[in-house]
Amino acid sequence: MKISIFGLGYVGAVSLACLARDGHEVIGVDIDPTKLDLIREGKTPVVEEGMVDLMQAVVASGRVTVTTDVVQAVLDSDISLVCVGTPSALNGSQDQGAVLRLAESMGAAIQAKAEPHVVVFRSTLVPGTVEDTLRPIIEAGSGKKDGEGFHLCFQPEFLREGSSIRDYDKPPFTVVGANHDYPIERLQQLFGHLPCKFLRTSVRSAEMMKYCCNNFHALKITFANETARLCEALGVNPFEVMDLVCQDTQLNISRAYLRPGFAFGGSCLPKDLRATTYLAKTHDVEIPMLAGIMSSNRNHVELAINKLLETGKRKIGFVGLSFKTGTDDLRESPMVTLAEQLAGKGIQLSIYDPEVHLSRLLGANRRFIEKYVPHLGELMKPDLADVVAESEVLVVGLATPEIFATLAATVRPDQYVLDLVGLPASVQLQGQVEGLCW
Repeated sequence: MKISIFGLGYVGAVSLACLARDGHEVIGVDIDPTKLDLIREGKTPVVEEGMVDLMQAVVASGRVTVTTDVVQAVLDSDISLVCVGTPSALNGSQDQGAVLRLAESMGAAIQAKAEPHVVVFRSTLVPGTVEDTLRPIIEAGSGKKDGEGFHLCFQPEFLREGSSIRDYDKPPFTVVGANHDYPIERLQQLFGHLPCKFLRTSVRSAEMMKYCCNNFHALKITFANETARLCEALGVNPFEVMDLVCQDTQLNISRAYLRPGFAFGGSCLPKDLRATTYLAKTHDVEIPMLAGIMSSNRNHVELAINKLLETGKRKIGFVGLSFKTGTDDLRESPMVTLAEQLAGKGIQLSIYDPEVHLSRLLGANRRFIEKYVPHLGELMKPDLADVVAESEVLVVGLATPEIFATLAATVRPDQYVLDLVGLPASVQLQGQVEGLCW
């Protein structure tokens, strides 16, 4: 396949070398003549393990050429990979100057090309950039439409400096955001041999996923470092602690908890976070990320309150009161907090929870009810259908097949449903269903 690569920094240069190694004809494009001269001489423009020998070999093979001519590079290739930089501006926003200028040149090049051209943006881009900003520029410059005269897609890269060749050959997955089948087919031909899943998604999701991954990496590093600071103050070996944490691949290093939904609660997470932040404070240790978790959790509850009040409805039914499905534990349940806040604003509530039977509550759970929310017992209903019947709005906080079946049979078209559990696609409700953040 004939491929043009725009931007010969870490991602572009490594991609050029690896694609040429795999037998493709590659055209490297950059505005920096020094980078181009280095590659022509078989040298690498980036310091990266294995790149010296690899670049020398692929240039010697004759499969690599370099140029500053955007138009000619597009005309002479089937696919263009855009890897130009998108650094931070002074105010923290993304500086898209380079990719915007390239889009203008790309439009002019595509205008002169007879067959459809595939443009793959690999630069990290703010969600919406490809479809809302770059597509109109290329369409205006080319006089053609995305999906007809050319195809735009977004493919995030996962190359870490220092191990980028290994990461290229063994990525965690290949993700392509596209609106048409043609670019997916071409990219499967190009990257389908890699030992990982090939995942198709929307352009916007692919753009956002790259940010999400990098933010998660930063979060994990900060978590480990804040834990280490506290460990040092307590005389604990932080490496031993984090090694033990990573041994748990069911909950800690897994998909567990990584699902958008409602705030957390219960008898463990809130109290242990408070204890951790207090412990750090007493030892003069700063842990701003961990200390901010409870505040962020409260913001999620406030978001739900505001969303419900914005409906203007006064009769709200709760499906669930405990802090999660399958328990009767009401301690620090965000559903209880939500109900309390709404009741305080004069909202008429009715509540169904199959696990919460006030007469059977024992110990700390019972003491919590008697002390903080004794009046909620009067709002409990034994039948979910009754709650649905007398409510204008439903808040779904429990996820069981039985509850889903009842909701599917009883929810009316005029009802607003706030989904806090992530209803499966197979559950079709008649009302207006919204999640907390979608």
